[in-house]
Amino acid sequence: MFYAYILQSEKRYQLYTGSTTGLKRRVVEHNASQNVSTKSYRPWVLIFYEAYIDHDDASRRERYLKTTQGHQAIRRMLTNHLGKYKKIHFEHQGSTT
Repeated sequence: MFYAYILQSEKRYQLYTGSTTGLKRRVVEHNASQNVSTKSYRPWVLIFYEAYIDHDDASRRERYLKTTQGHQAIRRMLTNHLGKYKKIHFEHQGSTT
């Protein structure tokens, strides 16, 4: 399976969007400072993911979620959760592992 996912920093109001083949492993890597772009914002918690059979579909969804329209869609999908945070910021760098 291939996954598009969103992490939220428990330390700051940051969201990170990525894609991977090993979702649990990837979250552990983010929290173990194995990703330069996310290590200063850890700990991370997984707040959203979608599973795909095809790699290209997961990559396409990740790219979409990083756009302005994608950010708006995320806010609509996660209204209750994200509504608690006034200044949420999307981290634009992503992963394809």
